[in-house]
Amino acid sequence: MKKYFTAGDQNLKNRGDCFVKLQTDVNDKNKVILNSKVSSFFGKSIKKLAYNILEFYGISDAKLIINDRGALEYVLAARIEAAIKRTYNKTKDYLLPFNPDNNYPIEKDKNRRTRLYIPGNIPKYMINAGIHKPDTIILDLEDSVPMDKKFEARILVRNTLRTNDFLGVERTVRINQLPAGLDDLEAVIPHNVHTILIPKCQKPEDIKKIEKKISSVEGKFKSEPVYLLPIIEDSLGLMNAFKIAQASDNIVAMALGLEDYTASLGIQRTKGGKETEFAKNMLVNAVRAAEVQPLNSVFSDVSDPEGLKTFVQNSQKMGFVGIGCIHPRQIKVVYSEFLPEKSEIEYAKRVVKAFEKAEERGQVTVALDSKMIDPPVVKRAFRIIEMALESGQLDKNWREQDEK
Repeated sequence: MKKYFTAGDQNLKNRGDCFVKLQTDVNDKNKVILNSKVSSFFGKSIKKLAYNILEFYGISDAKLIINDRGALEYVLAARIEAAIKRTYNKTKDYLLPFNPDNNYPIEKDKNRRTRLYIPGNIPKYMINAGIHKPDTIILDLEDSVPMDKKFEARILVRNTLRTNDFLGVERTVRINQLPAGLDDLEAVIPHNVHTILIPKCQKPEDIKKIEKKISSVEGKFKSEPVYLLPIIEDSLGLMNAFKIAQASDNIVAMALGLEDYTASLGIQRTKGGKETEFAKNMLVNAVRAAEVQPLNSVFSDVSDPEGLKTFVQNSQKMGFVGIGCIHPRQIKVVYSEFLPEKSEIEYAKRVVKAFEKAEERGQVTVALDSKMIDPPVVKRAFRIIEMALESGQLDKNWREQDEK
């Protein structure tokens, strides 16, 4: 009896994707049928890829129909692999080469002012995500992916990690809530991911399970640690925020998910945000006590830049150092609001100079205006200088200019 399985997106409006249909037991050798507007340019290479994947999985009697809408190689490969695995219950992975441009490390305490969420099953948003220059790109396997597409999304996200050019941005994957998230880790950990976003984290034991799974996954890409970023999305997680933040040395930040948090309390989230002030204050204090970065929730109204500005300003005043973005147009707004004030830059310059002079003298302590400067203040000063240089507020030769 002939049967078929599909993968990909049938919506003709979603460019950069494809829809594949795999029919088994056709009583003939493999046949690939390609429907694509770019067949005259790329038809041979697309068919060659398809035949190679079929051969890789030992399939000799199938008909593969590909409706292509400008999908790149890694998207085509992901969709074909998903259809094959659903049809034949195969377990091995068809892996494309790593992109060497992505072999860069990420500092644990890097700026995470903006984290851009990308649905893990829509390749058109992934391809150029790095161009928008967020601090962090989050390939999402959780809320933005329908249940019937999660299997496909794992393969697509894996291929994206391996081949897409992220232009120096932190590569993060949001896994599903445990225990399903453990399967996501199996799929992505060996493939060049910097950070794992852990949704609906409720207790330190969740972190321990994640770390145990990460350490057990074979073929880990590199020796650097995989960083962790838990999201607090209900009252139990909030009450355990400090313990969660202390649960691993690899936790770099913690975020609030206010949509789910308010839903868990049975209340409505408002733009004013009074109903979430307790949660924000508690999370900031808890994670600061654990010496990791506090990140605020997303601002979900893409059409309201003024509202976003206010949200960022209020977040800063409460101690948050980053915001979630659901659309690239939000990134510039967030960056502009996180720019340091002129007075902050001037003070940071003085602190950095005092630190460098102390180092030249071999001194362990740093003094400014007869006052001792604590290491966190020095660290913050360097970070402000870095931000000012990035934004053009400060010239790279500022030391020499100050001496004139």
